[in-house]
Amino acid sequence: MAARSLEMGPAGIRTARTIEILRNERGLAQRQLADRVTAIGRPMSNTMLSRIERAQRRCDVDDLVVIAEALLVSPLVLLRGPSTS
Repeated sequence: MAARSLEMGPAGIRTARTIEILRNERGLAQRQLADRVTAIGRPMSNTMLSRIERAQRRCDVDDLVVIAEALLVSPLVLLRGPSTS
């Protein structure tokens, strides 16, 4: 059975956009945020982060929690959008 590609839904797209917005608001390059995420304990390259922000890679729950921690927000902020930060 061939693997089926899962489309990114509205929550995933909103989360990806919110990560990018908050990263930019904090004046962080993708490399800097990826380094913060890695330092917290979830290895992430800037390429992985770029793909998450462009909604080309799913942000799993572990990614979501550690990215939120690195951005100093609740994971709910990433899910709901930047207006809740």
